[in-house]
Amino acid sequence: MKDTTRLSRFEAARVIAQRDFRAILFSRAFLFFLLGPLFPIIIGVLAGGIGGQVQRDANTRLVAVAMSEADTQALIAARERLAPQIGRALPELAMADAGTAPEVILREPGKNYVAVVGGTLAAPELTAPQPAIDYWSGPVAMLAAEAGTRQVAAYPAVAPRPVATSIAAQRGDRIRTAQAGQLLLFLLMMLLAGMVLSNLVEEKANKVIEVLAAAVPMDAVFLGKLVAMLGVSLVGIAVWAAVGSAIALLAGNALPQLPAPALGWPLFLALGLVYFAMGYLLLGSLFLTIGGLATTVREVQTLSMPVTMAQLLVFFLAASSITRPGSPMELFAAAFPLSSPFAMLARAAQSDALWPHALALGWQALCVLLFVRFGAQIFRRRVMKSGKGGHAVKGHVGSVRAR
Repeated sequence: MKDTTRLSRFEAARVIAQRDFRAILFSRAFLFFLLGPLFPIIIGVLAGGIGGQVQRDANTRLVAVAMSEADTQALIAARERLAPQIGRALPELAMADAGTAPEVILREPGKNYVAVVGGTLAAPELTAPQPAIDYWSGPVAMLAAEAGTRQVAAYPAVAPRPVATSIAAQRGDRIRTAQAGQLLLFLLMMLLAGMVLSNLVEEKANKVIEVLAAAVPMDAVFLGKLVAMLGVSLVGIAVWAAVGSAIALLAGNALPQLPAPALGWPLFLALGLVYFAMGYLLLGSLFLTIGGLATTVREVQTLSMPVTMAQLLVFFLAASSITRPGSPMELFAAAFPLSSPFAMLARAAQSDALWPHALALGWQALCVLLFVRFGAQIFRRRVMKSGKGGHAVKGHVGSVRAR
């Protein structure tokens, strides 16, 4: 007679996913987890703004001119003539006492001179630290040559012919968008994937995982937990995205604008969400396997470190192949399961072809199923030693359904 009390694999995975999703989503710890990343972001924005202001105040382009009065006036006039053509490549000039040693002028309190120009227009001298000498020698020589000539050059007007973009500019813009997408994807995965591991270790400690494994197939347990954690992660991303959108609306044009990807923003964001899901499931299945191998929190930390380092390596692999689409390295990064979401998201920013994404997503989904099956087998061999799961404690099915 057929056992009608036993759940199918997908039904069991759905029940476990629903149980874990509700348990985590309505816990107080999840609220603090949502608030956790917001504080570093706020502090980082504030620190970046303060640091940028400090850097702007610390950097100076002011050069003192300690020449004769005629040479000083000629040098300043030459700068005024060249500034419309060259702009900020020229230093700002200020008059200084020619009778004072340049070393003393550089140490005058409150002046903040980066260098001192002395000598004559025919033989100028630049006193400054070596980096400033290397940076300002060319502009000072140009100014001295312009000031020393008796004939003022007439600069022809350049007729502007602006275009919307160029191949080089478009490629550079899309590379920036691809890099930003990869970095955001990596940070979200590393931030959220650890929940899978902590949840499994907790349930191993209180024997809940053994009860579940006795009631339903182990791969259904793993798949259900992965789907539940993915759902919780998507809720967290939605909250953070809402906060980020509010900040962007308040900041307006103050925030840097990313160029539009090749597929357009709606499709690029949709693919980014799908690739996050696939990358999360791939990395989470590895973490579940580690959780099955480990018996203590210390073992979990020891075993998860190589996976974290490997994830950094695959991220660097995908990031280094951005500028070489179609190269063997880029194709390998797109085919290797752990780096495939990063490489394919970068491709979505640079190419408008859709068929590679369908192929990559199918491959990633297959790898998720294989990883889950492999991790479940390892867990069963190491933890479940009392026969085949599902026949030992049938009464636990009702409790799983109730949860």
